[in-house]
Amino acid sequence: MYIIRHFKKYLSVILLLLSISGLSQQIKDTTKLIHFRYGEKGIELRTNDNKFLFQLQSRLQFRFSTPNDQDPLTYDDYSQDKQTTFKINRARLKVGGHAFEPWLNYYWEYELSQSNLLDFRIMVEKYKWLSLKVGQWKVEFTRERFISSGEQQTVDRSLINRPFTVDRQMGVELYGHLKGKGIADFNYWAAALTGTGRGNTSNDDNNLMYFGRAQWNFLGRFLDFEGSDLEFHEKPTPIIAFSAITNRSPYTRFSQSGGGYLDGFEDGAPGQYRVNQWNFESAFMYRGFSWQSEWHTKEIIDKLDNNKTTTMKGYYAQLGYFFHNAFEWWPKHLEMAGRHAAYRPDNSIRQNLQDETTIAFNWFFKGHKNKLTSEFSYFSFQDKTLPLEAGWRLRIQWDISL
Repeated sequence: MYIIRHFKKYLSVILLLLSISGLSQQIKDTTKLIHFRYGEKGIELRTNDNKFLFQLQSRLQFRFSTPNDQDPLTYDDYSQDKQTTFKINRARLKVGGHAFEPWLNYYWEYELSQSNLLDFRIMVEKYKWLSLKVGQWKVEFTRERFISSGEQQTVDRSLINRPFTVDRQMGVELYGHLKGKGIADFNYWAAALTGTGRGNTSNDDNNLMYFGRAQWNFLGRFLDFEGSDLEFHEKPTPIIAFSAITNRSPYTRFSQSGGGYLDGFEDGAPGQYRVNQWNFESAFMYRGFSWQSEWHTKEIIDKLDNNKTTTMKGYYAQLGYFFHNAFEWWPKHLEMAGRHAAYRPDNSIRQNLQDETTIAFNWFFKGHKNKLTSEFSYFSFQDKTLPLEAGWRLRIQWDISL
């Protein structure tokens, strides 16, 4: 009995060692099949045949602001109590890659601080001239909005972003790059969307949102959606683009929170507002210099009020430069940028005008993945029935991707 008892014990140990050895061999075999590294988009797991790629990245945005953080929207906002803040403005988790084939891409993004699923989409990108996207994403209507909040030149987007952005929508899109010779170089986007904003899986009526964008790369070079010329373009790279959207819904504006309302258009009924928007856009980068601008027109037609039409206008112009390219004493990683934006909530009332002027400085520790931004903004609010009001704001932000 003693021998049998000890034999069972030794047999158990031998089987355990064999199991560990087998598991070790499986791990070794797995490491031969999967390549692991930290890349531009975070942690990457890639099979050696490149059939599967998994990328995981997180991003945090810490912000200090005084006397307030948000842009003033109404006349009363200029007299509100001062609220100096320090907060985590964004906390994002990003997952992307491809599956089964290198041209079948996927991506989703989650806002941890507000528990919002921002993006989830599948992209079929086998051909550069024709690709397909389905899911929910930030529509490419404006350059300023489509550029990631982590790749901007300023702490946040301009005064006109709120009234004119289409933000995230759910739908289907065709897009591509038509690469011709010389000036015959174009990009296009065309989409059919629910038109009810982030998080809505259905429409309020039978009317969809339709979107189109045409971009002319007239020197034959594509310019990506990002702020600051960190790539230091050796050749001039300009683009001009025109985009348009039409939609009928209860909403007159969109944001990360979904559908919403501009002042004077609160609590819309299903299908109440027909909204038509146009945007003309330009951008340029060359040897550390960057430029971008947008000119917007937006019509809001109230179908329940005899087709009453309100036309809104807005624009911004923004530039930046790494002055180290001109002066050796200027720090190499420091960029200076400036922006001016203006908005008329009703173009028929010319005396009503909102303005923003911003000066910003960026220190890039590791490109847009790790940067410190400080900005000073001056706002003015002109109303034909009220005295001119003005105010300033200081914000400092650290944006880091891990």
